[in-house]
Amino acid sequence: MAKVLVVDDDLAILRMLKRGLSMDGYEVETTANGQEALRLVRQGKPDVVVLDVMLPDVGLDGLKIARLLRKEYSALPILMLTAKDTVPDRVSGLEAGADDYLVKPFAFDELLARIKALLRRSNLKEELAQSSDELVFADLILRLKEHRAIRGNRPVDLTAREFELLQFFLRHPRQVLSRDSILENVWGLDYSGESNVVDVHIRALRDKLETNNEKRLIQTIRGVGYALREE
Repeated sequence: MAKVLVVDDDLAILRMLKRGLSMDGYEVETTANGQEALRLVRQGKPDVVVLDVMLPDVGLDGLKIARLLRKEYSALPILMLTAKDTVPDRVSGLEAGADDYLVKPFAFDELLARIKALLRRSNLKEELAQSSDELVFADLILRLKEHRAIRGNRPVDLTAREFELLQFFLRHPRQVLSRDSILENVWGLDYSGESNVVDVHIRALRDKLETNNEKRLIQTIRGVGYALREE
């Protein structure tokens, strides 16, 4: 089930889209607040964001939110909604990071079709990334067939479990991953040990990735888990 976040200050639109998208099988979250929208994305990244340009937040309209999201989540599909239909307005939305642009008032069927198109493109990119023999984030490279990790210009000697753990992070960059999710996906559903095994392995992985005082990439998200981020 794909997850859609709808951000709009028109409560009638929020209700209509939540009802319509839910009936079409999507998991839907809604908010009229820009700060709340950023929190919801960072808390559990949606598969697509439907974002209104005009929001009541001072200094945090839809264009600003789109720029922030695009900086943090380069592959997150963003569909921008606006009542403005001039070419400069459309260009501003696309330059801010939107993948598509829909003018109000709009037909629900058209919005639904555009969401599906964005998801298809996103899924294709994901498949291509996952089929790649090499995963890259910042100056970190993981070569899957060679079973090698490289940070900058130096090789990083990893155990088999550390390699699997790092691969999981690289396949989910910038996403907050809970300890339970890491346990399930790296250790397997049948793992019956204590969850602090995640913390122990991440500490060891950090030591190897930061031998030469390199910038920390695996960030602790206090009370939640971990995320592969540049901060």
